[in-house]
Amino acid sequence: MPKLKSSKKKLRQARTHTAHNRAQRSAVKTAVKKARATPTTETVRAAIRALDRGATKGQVHRNAAARKKSRLARLLAKQQPQ
Repeated sequence: MPKLKSSKKKLRQARTHTAHNRAQRSAVKTAVKKARATPTTETVRAAIRALDRGATKGQVHRNAAARKKSRLARLLAKQQPQ
């Protein structure tokens, strides 16, 4: 455990930020799972927005977000008739 006052504060901040980031990452994963389960335009659009938001804030790696967005778009294109 930290001894210095500033170190104690940094530990409190880290715990708060970790909890917030974990919740946001979980929300992104939930949106992607919903989009994969029922690939409609609305669910895929919501998942892409969540992935973009997560990538912007550093909660999801930007390349991983781009890969998942691409796969969701391919899945949606396959589901919808031309």
